[in-house]
This record gives sequence, C-alpha cells and structure tokens, in this order.
Amino acid sequence: MSRTPTNISFGRIQQLAIPAIIAGIAEPVLSSTDAAVVGNISSYGTESLAAVGVVGSFLSMLIWILAQTRTAISTIVSQNLGAGKLEDLKDFPAQAIYFNILLSLVVLGATYFFVEEIFRLLNAEGLILQFSIDYYNIRVWGFPLTLFTFAVFGIFRGLQNTFWPMIIAIIGASINIGLDFAMVYGIEGFIPAMHIKGAAWASFISQAIMAILAFIMLLVKTPIHLKFRFPIHPEIKRLVSMSLNLFVRTIALNIALMLAVREATGLGKEYIAAHAIAINIWLFTAFFIDGYGAAGNILGGKLLGGKEYRSLLKLTKKVTLYNLGVTAILMLVLWFFYKPIGLLFNKDLAVLNVFYGMFFMVIICQPFNALAFTFDAIFKGLGEMAYLRNVLIGATLIGFLPVLYFAKFMEWGLWGIWLAIICWIAYRGIALVVKFKNKYLPLVKNSSS
Repeated sequence: MSRTPTNISFGRIQQLAIPAIIAGIAEPVLSSTDAAVVGNISSYGTESLAAVGVVGSFLSMLIWILAQTRTAISTIVSQNLGAGKLEDLKDFPAQAIYFNILLSLVVLGATYFFVEEIFRLLNAEGLILQFSIDYYNIRVWGFPLTLFTFAVFGIFRGLQNTFWPMIIAIIGASINIGLDFAMVYGIEGFIPAMHIKGAAWASFISQAIMAILAFIMLLVKTPIHLKFRFPIHPEIKRLVSMSLNLFVRTIALNIALMLAVREATGLGKEYIAAHAIAINIWLFTAFFIDGYGAAGNILGGKLLGGKEYRSLLKLTKKVTLYNLGVTAILMLVLWFFYKPIGLLFNKDLAVLNVFYGMFFMVIICQPFNALAFTFDAIFKGLGEMAYLRNVLIGATLIGFLPVLYFAKFMEWGLWGIWLAIICWIAYRGIALVVKFKNKYLPLVKNSSS
C-alpha cells in the first residue's frame, strides 16, 4: 500500500512552525519576565537581577539536559508515523512520560541539597548568593512539572501537531506575567510584596497550570493513554540511547553557558546583571529561530521514515531560508530597540553602560544561531543524536574554551565571553552543514523517487 507523500508546502511549514515558535518561547518568557520584573525592584534590584541570571542559567541547564527526551520522543513518534507503523507504538508514550518524570526526580534530589555550593562555584556571594538560594528553593519544584509538559509536547510534535502546545504555552506565559507583577511588587491590601520570592512563586504556579493543561489535552486530543503497562516497549531502548547521547551533548552545551556565567559573575555584579539581560534575549531569539527548526524536526523525521529523501532536501533548504529571514527581522528589531531593551530589564546606569557596550555581539550572533539551530533540529528529527553529541563536545572544547580563556587572559571582559559564544555557535553550524552535505545529498542522488 503506497503512502501519501508528506506535505512540505509553505503553508504546512507555517502551520507547524508558528505555533512551535509561540510554544517554544514559554520557558524563556518565564525567565525573562522574572528578570525584567525583579530587575526593577526599588531596593536591591541589581542583586535580584543577578540572582535570577545565576539561577536561571542553572535551571536552564537542568531543563535542557533532561528535556532532550522530548526530542527523542518526537523523533520516534514521527519516524514511526512516516513509516506507517504508528499503531506499533502502543504503550510507548506512557512509558516514555514516566521515564521522563522519574529522571527529573532523580536529578532534583541529587542537586537540591547542594545548591549553595553550586552557586558558590558560579561565583555568587553575599546578597546575590542569598537571593539565588531563595529563588531556587521555590522555583525548583516546578522542574518535574516542566519536564512532564515537555514530554507531552514531544508526543504532540511527533503526531505533527504544534497547535495545542502553543495554546498551553500562551496560557502559562500570560499567567506568569500577571503573577510576576502581583507577587513581586504586591497588591495593596491583598498580596504583600514578596520581591524575588514572588517571582519564583509566579513561575512555579505557571508551570503547574501548564502541566495540568498538558495532561488534559493529551487525554482529550490524542488517542494516547497514561497507563503504565508491561512489557517495556522495544522503542524505549532507542529512547534511552538517544536521550543519553543528547544528555552528554547538552552537558557539553551547558558547560559552555555555565562557564560564561561564572566568568561574568567574577567580573562584578554589574557584569553578571548585564550578561543575564543579554543571555535572556539570546535565549528568547533562539526560540524564535527554533520554531522553523521544529517544523524541520517534525517533518524531517517523517520524511526519513518514509524514505522521501528528495523532499527532505527541499525541506532543509526551505526552513534554512525561512530562519535566515526570521534572523534578519530579529537583528533589525534588536538594533532599533537597542536602548529600550536595556531599560526594560534594569535602570542601574552602571549595568546599562556594560550592557550597551556588548549587546551588539548578541545581534552579531543571530545568523550563526539560524544556521546552527536549524540543522540541529533537523538532525534531531533524523535521529543523528550521536553526531550532535560529538559536535557539541568539539564546539565546547575547540570553539569555546580556548577563546574564553584567551579573552580572559587579554582582559576583554564581556566582549571576550560573547566572542567565545559566537565561535561556539559558528563551529556547530558549519559542522552540521558539512555532515548533511556528505551523508544526505548522496541519498537524494541515489533516490528513485
């Protein structure tokens, strides 16, 4: 029985990409909103912003490491869908979700009792250290909830549906923004001003609501059940293998980001505050780019499963061009709002002077982001987790670390840190383009379709 060719038209890509963009920015919106709101607290705003930067980087590291199971789930579901074997998955989604939750609880337990030591390693001290601990001890409990939500999003993506994750993300982000203002600054006569702890509670409540909505949508909008039944599905072995490769990859990724935070913190509170603003904006723009990457991921896995190699090449070209267009728009917006963006996060002139002196490097980074994140997402859909692991290790050891410590030796400050980040991203993009050309172009040429 012949399969219907996968639709990779402009309309279909937009149908997947636009909701994925909106859903993808939920987590950075939570962190960015926290940063912007606490950074404008009348007393200790700079220290609070620095603390959110330290904790946000650490939590992002944990989330990115473990949320890779979302990608593995999506890849397995989409490839089976493309091969016409979706019915064979049966109990796999439920087993994958429980695997994700169990993993998150293990990691949470392994880190919760050592947060002070972890933040000290990141050069946090004094008020910044105390605020970091206060913020983390509340927000960390949203960690398993976020990973459950991401696992459900992975199932929806594998089923070629990014609409419901978008709805859940919009609701969660909207609630978080409202609660941030209410709980950080307080509402006279109703809610006392809780400052940085209020930001943490706002994020936790938002994550809980998103998890509940994800659970409901999974049961209502898909044929998936959440009953854990034996035997263990054969695809769980592939899920574990993919996830392990992605864990190692993401550890390498986060070593780079955490070292950047550590070096920025060591420069002084104004520098880590400025870096916190810059990295939040970088993450925010990255998720815009990741939306079209998600379309490539979702459709690419299905195309590979169906051995539609010519369509895979066309898809790759299309999403790359779309992302370069998105990048051009982002660069113009960031340049046009260069000054207002800084003022949105903080009013401290010392912080703003540092930020304005280096923000252009975040803008320069954008085209490299487009290339790296587009091919990164497509390769995940193709199941190339081992190669993605090797690329990140190489980018960190060869592209990032030498530049970071040479720049430190030269006393280039935040310029040096962001130069290392640019080299790191560029290495990833070039390596992935070369791999795609060498492995997948020959499949296209040999294809009879």
